[in-house]
Amino acid sequence: VQLQASGGGLVQAGGSLRLSCAASGFTLDYFAIGWFRQAPGKEREGVAYISRRGSSTYYPDSVRGRFTISRDNAKNTIYLQMNSLKLEDTAVYYCAAGSLLKDYVLTRITGYDYWGQGTDVTVSS
Repeated sequence: VQLQASGGGLVQAGGSLRLSCAASGFTLDYFAIGWFRQAPGKEREGVAYISRRGSSTYYPDSVRGRFTISRDNAKNTIYLQMNSLKLEDTAVYYCAAGSLLKDYVLTRITGYDYWGQGTDVTVSS
């Protein structure tokens, strides 16, 4: 069972990146998905959530309107499109999967069962 995150890198402020998270060893159909990030010296925080079927999403104010989470269950892959990146978006980004019976978003970090290894995003001025 594995989540493999990719797509991070160095980007200038105002630029864009698209992160991917591929699942192996299990199917994402039964899981709500979240993208989280952790900057040095800070706690891990959620930046995007999507329900099992993709019918619901949620974003905190800090990224709303700039980040978009999506999922392709047929490809067992999740995406995070990040636009208008800011210096404060610099962090290690993690994808996570949490099992839910219903088609809800899962914002409680302790509810996640599987975590990816993280991918670095650095936004420069």
